[in-house]
Amino acid sequence: MAVTPVGNPYVESSDRVSDYPGASEALAERIDIVGVNPFANAAARDAAIPSPVQGQMCSLNDDNKGYRYDGSAWILFSGAGNANFTNAATGTYTTGGISYKWVQFLASGELIVDQAGFADVLVIAGGAGGGGGGSGQYELGAGGGAGGYLPFNSFYITEATHTITVGGGGAGGANTGLQGSRGGQSVMNNLIVLGGGAGGGAEVGRRIGRDSSTGGGGSAASNAGGSGATGLGFGGGVGSSLFNQNAGSGGGGGSSAVGASGGSGTTGGAGGAGSSSSLTGASVTRSGGAGGAGATGGAGGAGGGGSGGSAGAGTAGTENTGGGGGGSGQATIGAAGGSGVVIIRVVV
Repeated sequence: MAVTPVGNPYVESSDRVSDYPGASEALAERIDIVGVNPFANAAARDAAIPSPVQGQMCSLNDDNKGYRYDGSAWILFSGAGNANFTNAATGTYTTGGISYKWVQFLASGELIVDQAGFADVLVIAGGAGGGGGGSGQYELGAGGGAGGYLPFNSFYITEATHTITVGGGGAGGANTGLQGSRGGQSVMNNLIVLGGGAGGGAEVGRRIGRDSSTGGGGSAASNAGGSGATGLGFGGGVGSSLFNQNAGSGGGGGSSAVGASGGSGTTGGAGGAGSSSSLTGASVTRSGGAGGAGATGGAGGAGGGGSGGSAGAGTAGTENTGGGGGGSGQATIGAAGGSGVVIIRVVV
């Protein structure tokens, strides 16, 4: 429909539809320019648009980017909105005026996305097994490292059926003093997160902690803990400087802290602490490292890490937290690590 302006012709870059009584309602819906657009910067935009409404768009010259007003703030306009999945939601909640739904994979499965867009994601791998105590050996088993922890906000997901892999917990080391096993990796699209590093065992040549997303603890006589990976977790603790049947082994690394050392005493090092996430609507801590064995076993790290044993076995890492498995006492199998988890949250 032709528009007959009152006075001068309509200039899209500077005029408002409301200045032209002959403009159609359809044209008014398509054009939401207020003031000069593009604006020099955000301050100029805010001066020209003191009361923006949801859906208005503009661009800024200082960063050469476009913005859209979402009803409460100007946000960078990407051209993509929120993703949607058709899986049955594990839960829903509303916070800050925004409603969410989320789905949690406790085991491997498929995420069905019918609308491409952005989602918040948490991928946690399996925790490692603790080291085993050897018969007739002096050192005790060290704590296993937590599964790698990777949160990702505004992760773009395509419209497709996506395979989700949830890593299992690593097995504990054999009672001949072997190291534990590394936790299984968790995968979502191109987000691949390695499992925790195994705790050292009592046998000669098996006493150091292993490297991975987090490091396993080292056993006594000052054996080193393994290293963690930047952005996924921290290293394991060093074993006690003592060399006797009660010497404390190092704790496994957690996603937010290193495993503690066995020091110069008989208490096992504590596991490193995990990290908290509120994707499910409540704050939950996961990916804690495990304690090393000793005359007094080391405490498990917050977030599902198992405690170290003393005369017997350590405690297993909690399932679906990626917690490491505790190191064990003499002639005892190390404790297993806990399995991982994958969580996806979208705005509804």
